[in-house]
Amino acid sequence: MKRSTFIDQVRNAKELWDVIVIGGGATGLGVAVDAASRGYRTLLLEQNDFAKATSSRSTKIAHGGVRYLEQCDFGMVFEGLHERGRMIKNAPHLVYPLKYVIPTTHYWELPFFGAGLTLYDLLAGGMSLGRSLILSKTRALQHLPTLNPDKLCGGILYMDGQFDDARLAMTLALTLADHGGVPLNYFPVDSLVKENGRVVGVLAHDAMAEQRFEIRGKVVINATGIFTDFIRRMDDKNSDQMLSVSQGTHIVVDKSFLPGTTALMIPKTDDGRLLFGIPWYDRLVLGTTDIARKDIPLEPHPMEEEIDFIVRNANRYLSKTVERKDILSVFAGLRPLVKAEGATSTAKLSRLHRIVVSESSLVSVAGGKWTTYRRMGEDTMERAIKVAGLDYKPSPTRDMPLHGSMEVSDRSPNSVYGSDISRINDLVSQDKTLAEKIHPNLPYNFAEIVWAVREESATSLEDVLSRRTRSLLLDARASIEIAPRVAQLVAKELGRDSAWEKAQVEEYTQLAKTYLPA
Repeated sequence: MKRSTFIDQVRNAKELWDVIVIGGGATGLGVAVDAASRGYRTLLLEQNDFAKATSSRSTKIAHGGVRYLEQCDFGMVFEGLHERGRMIKNAPHLVYPLKYVIPTTHYWELPFFGAGLTLYDLLAGGMSLGRSLILSKTRALQHLPTLNPDKLCGGILYMDGQFDDARLAMTLALTLADHGGVPLNYFPVDSLVKENGRVVGVLAHDAMAEQRFEIRGKVVINATGIFTDFIRRMDDKNSDQMLSVSQGTHIVVDKSFLPGTTALMIPKTDDGRLLFGIPWYDRLVLGTTDIARKDIPLEPHPMEEEIDFIVRNANRYLSKTVERKDILSVFAGLRPLVKAEGATSTAKLSRLHRIVVSESSLVSVAGGKWTTYRRMGEDTMERAIKVAGLDYKPSPTRDMPLHGSMEVSDRSPNSVYGSDISRINDLVSQDKTLAEKIHPNLPYNFAEIVWAVREESATSLEDVLSRRTRSLLLDARASIEIAPRVAQLVAKELGRDSAWEKAQVEEYTQLAKTYLPA
């Protein structure tokens, strides 16, 4: 997947695109994959890197939404559980079942949570990953040995999914290319092109070369997540606001704070949200928070009170105390929540998606979550086909394997490449030095750096260390230490000079420092 080849396809296009998708996160990629797999000529334009914003900063779980049972939103739970099953089926190298335990401190909680999770299992139907179980105190501690035994009376075990969000985004971009679509990162849309009051294309530019393009299409889809309202106001400056944005923060610590392969789910925190402890690449991810935000930065920074909130609530349940010095990385993302009448906090807003068509035929999709990305793409295209008057073609995505799809026997970090791992190993066969790990505390080798640049449209040090590998999230300090050497290899692959290399290291170091607590 070479970016230069895609630029040439845009430059030399002689026909109208059937579908132009703005946005390269979970939503936009889901829409574009659906469109291209139906056989439509599809172009996706992303202002920065794929999954740069919300879609690389999730809690890393594929789920139906346990908390929505309490709100009696059974339809959304049903949809989420069935989409979770499709994610696992279509991308088993990336999405897989994981055990979760809810610890209980009162005996009455066992039947209460047990009944709710039995309903969760029933709503999953044939997509169920296994029955939930009531655990004794002893069994709960076997699954989560570092739970604080004081006041613990047992727990409930249930099944949900886990995945690597940024890697799934990259896999969707590769899948889009496999189906003849064109995914372009660093290609921001500057304005919409209109004729007779109808949106017929976009004015955009290649941020790598500052070259501008007018691109025409039969339908333009706004799938920009947290930036949805910005694009809607390009179309109509008086557009109402669709979204309420909230910030979610996570901290990453060593897995010794919760060893094993079972996740922790804390059912009630200070703000009423759930808190998860997720085993991920030999680390423990703890989160998330929910704080309303008025501004929408591309790179949101965690707030000190969010870090304190996570540490405080986690330490109520863990016997090994988490301190600030133990934090390897802290990251924040913004959720694009659809506004709702009467909601008193963002924590109470639904994750349902909403599709609207403007008077000028701009199709906008907002809301949702990673687990339902495929359904959002299908629903959006069903609407877009009618708006554009395209010949109808059914969506194949329910049972369509994603790029590299294969069963894997272990969950090592390089399993996320699926069948592409053989091609990465070929790089090592050609140059043995590429087999070396980039850092003792990180699970990646230099072949993966070369692969990211040559085959996954990585154009910067941040692309490689934050999203193609997850080095920044797994250990921000280690990623800073290895940045000069990785930058040297990236510069060589891209044909950049030493000045570019130095600037990249400086820029990345400043960014990575914001992933460390004060």
